[in-house]
Amino acid sequence: MNTLTFRKIINSFLMGTLLLQFSFTAQAERIKDIASVAGVRPNQLIGYGLVVGLDGTGDQVTQSPFTIQSFNSMLKQFGITVPEGARMQMKNVAAVMIQAELPAFAKPGQTLDVTVSSISNAKSLRGGSLLVAPLKGLDGKVYAVAQGNLVVGGFGAQGADGSSIKVNIPSAGRIPSGALVERAVETNFAGGQPIVFNLNRADFTTANQMAKSINTLLGPDVARPLDSVSVMVDSPQNPAQRVDFIAMLENLDVTLGDEPAKVIINSRTGTIVVGKNVRVSPVAVTHGSLTVTVAESLTVSQPNALGQGQTVVVPSSKVSASEKVNPMFKFAPGASLDDIVRSVNNVGASPSDLMAILEALKQSGALKAELVVI
Repeated sequence: MNTLTFRKIINSFLMGTLLLQFSFTAQAERIKDIASVAGVRPNQLIGYGLVVGLDGTGDQVTQSPFTIQSFNSMLKQFGITVPEGARMQMKNVAAVMIQAELPAFAKPGQTLDVTVSSISNAKSLRGGSLLVAPLKGLDGKVYAVAQGNLVVGGFGAQGADGSSIKVNIPSAGRIPSGALVERAVETNFAGGQPIVFNLNRADFTTANQMAKSINTLLGPDVARPLDSVSVMVDSPQNPAQRVDFIAMLENLDVTLGDEPAKVIINSRTGTIVVGKNVRVSPVAVTHGSLTVTVAESLTVSQPNALGQGQTVVVPSSKVSASEKVNPMFKFAPGASLDDIVRSVNNVGASPSDLMAILEALKQSGALKAELVVI
């Protein structure tokens, strides 16, 4: 795409946007909210380090020898050699793992937030300071260096009698802007290749609608759906123009495809979510419950009038059974979500009862939806 063509696109953007406002329904969403640009993503970083300055809540050296080894290695870098066999009590030091997320296009000199977590038996990291530690990517290269004072949201206290209290997790904390970026991740954004948008949720209808929306604005065959996730768009070669081009496209509205018919059941919490596209074939349902009650009582048996025998306590059991009568309800052809909820509420079904009804409907083939149990 040359510079002249790109300028024509920018000039026609406002007019095209006005036309698209009339062509899309209330279900339209911006491209930036439903998709991401391929290759523009964050990268995970991880590191190992020492936290010092703790108030006696650090690692117990008898159970974490790697803390001593790390501390001795650090001292050797400053020309300090610890005598062999020396017993060190480092209650103010803790070995930690450090993690951070390197954003896309992060440049050297920018800062990152880091999370610091104890990996041994430190009771708390409150009041500690992280010593300088490298943060590496999966390729083994150092991309950032972390250091700073920790912010710990949790705390704990213990009395002499063994009583204790703990709020949140005191063995983990964060350092806002605690890492400096040392290396940028190479990308092919400025390579002049076509831009590919990847949908957050795979859907052929949405991918097709996205391509149509872009082509309506820019012209035919500029955008091409590759599959249910990706849409390829021809873009300018100049990096600055590519930024303007993407900024224009990501604010374009796209009509989303309907969600697939699903019923989500959380058996642990009793939560049930029924999608709007769920339909039920003609079927009649009844759901009753049988209650069995066993009552135990004790009776005293007295000897007869002649004085023979002795007084004893005799157990007495009473067993009764009752079944609650629930009316049968019927689903009409193509019953919608409102019909399902109304029918179930009329018989006063509990969440557990509704789970059983939905599972039975699925087994009978009457429930036209995917049943997902989480």
